[in-house]
Amino acid sequence: PSRTFHGNNRLLTSSIASHFESIIQGEKEVPEYFNFASDVLDKWTQLEKFFFLLCLLMFEGGKKPANPAFWWVNDKGEEVKWSFEELGSLSKKAANVLSEACGLGRGDRIVAILPRVPEWWLLNVACMRTGIVFFPGTSQLTAKDILYRLQASKAKCIVTDDALAPVVESVLSDTQFLKTKLIVGQGSRDGWLNFKELL
Repeated sequence: PSRTFHGNNRLLTSSIASHFESIIQGEKEVPEYFNFASDVLDKWTQLEKFFFLLCLLMFEGGKKPANPAFWWVNDKGEEVKWSFEELGSLSKKAANVLSEACGLGRGDRIVAILPRVPEWWLLNVACMRTGIVFFPGTSQLTAKDILYRLQASKAKCIVTDDALAPVVESVLSDTQFLKTKLIVGQGSRDGWLNFKELL
């Protein structure tokens, strides 16, 4: 399959397709350890930089590439666009928030009860980077559902938004493993770390 990459099709996809084709045919070994964030996202970041320079020199005369790695649009028409480099950099910052501010490490569990806002993807990729186990939950969960997930997963951290924070707080006395609460929102809340400020 050929995908247009910043206006130049086949330049990128042919090399990636041939790499994976050689793995499928047994010409290359499948890596023993695979991490999507470093083995895919960071490689695309390198390729994006290379092709941006190539486009700068040959085709587009200094324009930033038009195809984002991440493009989020909400129902109000607000957009967030990140290049591979921006997504990689932000996910590394998010990984630092989880590791340093939240004190989480490989194998620790985090429950994320968020609508599909950009931070949901950052946290997901940050968990891949660090080996933290990511448990997503829909924002339609009740207090009983949230408590069950926290107890069953033995999560050390929960991430939610302003709307669900009071629901989470209503079950905190029944949780024994939870150490950190992250909120994705504009304001502050007692006992919660603000993800956007830490990022």
